[in-house]
Amino acid sequence: MNEPTKPLAGIKVLDISRVLAGPWCGQMLADMGADVIKVERPGSGDDTRHWGPPWLAGSEESAYYLCANRGKRSLTVDMAKPEGQAVIKQLVANSDVLIENFKVGGLKRYGLDYASLKALNPRLIYCSITGFGQESPYAHRAGYDFMIQAMGGIMSLTGKPDSEPGGGPVKSGVAFTDIFTGLYAANAILAALYQRRDSGEGCHIDMALMDVQVGVLANQALNYLTSGNVPQRLGNAHPNIVPYQAFATQDGHMIMAVGNDEQFKRFCAVLSLPALAEDSRFVTNGARVNNRALLVPQLEAALAQRSTDEWLAAFEAVGVPCGPINTLDRVFDDPHVKARGLKQTLPHDQAGQVDLVANPIRFNGAQMSATTAPPHLGQHTESVLEELGISLEQRTALRAAGII
Repeated sequence: MNEPTKPLAGIKVLDISRVLAGPWCGQMLADMGADVIKVERPGSGDDTRHWGPPWLAGSEESAYYLCANRGKRSLTVDMAKPEGQAVIKQLVANSDVLIENFKVGGLKRYGLDYASLKALNPRLIYCSITGFGQESPYAHRAGYDFMIQAMGGIMSLTGKPDSEPGGGPVKSGVAFTDIFTGLYAANAILAALYQRRDSGEGCHIDMALMDVQVGVLANQALNYLTSGNVPQRLGNAHPNIVPYQAFATQDGHMIMAVGNDEQFKRFCAVLSLPALAEDSRFVTNGARVNNRALLVPQLEAALAQRSTDEWLAAFEAVGVPCGPINTLDRVFDDPHVKARGLKQTLPHDQAGQVDLVANPIRFNGAQMSATTAPPHLGQHTESVLEELGISLEQRTALRAAGII
């Protein structure tokens, strides 16, 4: 059975980015049907190819690289050489999108900056991803996710309060800012493609990790802007909802996410503490937020009396949101994760097969994940250059010179 046509079929993308934010953006576009050519340095390729262990058994690929490069074709070209630049410009002439994450101005010396490539292809959508954007007092600085999490405020909100054992700022367990930047960049590219349909012209998209990190502070940013009070770390508690946090049980921990007053009544009934739901100090969410120091210890004492599984069954029976804190082995063994096909197994030319995490987007019930594995370095160099009309003799000469 033929795979249904995906929404970005026919769109050509050059991904000359490395590491995570740019490749994540390119993978999103590949998942939705774009032909994404990953342009890499001969001999070494994307930095993340070497960020291991762990490695995929039977291959040279790191797990880190595999997470962000599904569905792409790999072309190795030395863009520092004029001959390599010429190859990339040939590709640009027939491409819709280019994604790059070099330092501001870094591609100009190669003639691969937006102004130069716009002259070759006015319809090109050129997406630049940097730490601080094209125009900033910090534009010259490199940007790394960990550093941006600190500068952009999220680490001031994540972790236990300084006054508690183990208190202090904590980064997210994944590269939170890079991932969000990749998603914002993909959204921007889709909007630019839509705009080009009417205008006939491409554009330059300027994405900054710092901008994205500030942009996703969400309710915490507005808590500050509205009140003038600087939010503090609350561990697993929520600044605007109570009880909405992790609690210790008799044999572990669980999450309670009591989002409204009716849920709180049912929550208290299960705990055999119905009087709490009638107490004026706790009867509304606003009151509970103001009096969390009085309420939470009582809830902690009650929840410590039974096992996690017992509480989960009791709360689920009355519609009170709750959940276990799963390790990743339990995540991928979860009935929901299995039913939704979130672990994707694809053929791999070196390892035989590779397990990946599927794209969560579905169109008319069909998953949007690409159906080809992340490519090994230079896997598609010959075929991509042949498509450009570069002869075998020319390709041989380029390879002998180290250009490809």
